[in-house]
Amino acid sequence: MTVNRKICVGQFAGAHGVRGLVKLRSFAGEPEAIFGYAPLLLEDGREVKIGLKSQAKDHFLVAVEGVGDKEAADALRGDKVFIPRNVLPEIGKDEYYDADLIGLMAADEAGHDYGRVLAVHDYGAGAFLEIGASKKNSFMLPFKNPFVPEVDVKGGKVTVAVPEGWLKE
Repeated sequence: MTVNRKICVGQFAGAHGVRGLVKLRSFAGEPEAIFGYAPLLLEDGREVKIGLKSQAKDHFLVAVEGVGDKEAADALRGDKVFIPRNVLPEIGKDEYYDADLIGLMAADEAGHDYGRVLAVHDYGAGAFLEIGASKKNSFMLPFKNPFVPEVDVKGGKVTVAVPEGWLKE
């Protein structure tokens, strides 16, 4: 695990109104936790300061320091918000954050190398690991015990059980 890695915790979704408020979607396990992290960074490394103004069903309305009108708020649309990995709370011995899985080698018990964990996706029905040498040739595998029986973050690998016929050869 690289402690100076940036972890995506949210994304701006555009302007709300004409006074510069911005919609912010939180990717934190507890969405409100995004307001307790500091510093918040944009992808280019610039620090961004936010203040909670209101909450909607699936996002927050925030004031962003230096953003005072609709055009400036809309310019943030799609920008992801990151924190340094080392500001996340400490976790237990056999625990890990999903972000810690990215970059781990993925191999089955026989030693067949499937590449690395490229991403962890969760669209509401459970998490999936995206595995491969690159996004171009990756595949998705449910992040459940029958498919991923072992996670060894310190060892830098996950053991996977890819069902027969799962991949097109």
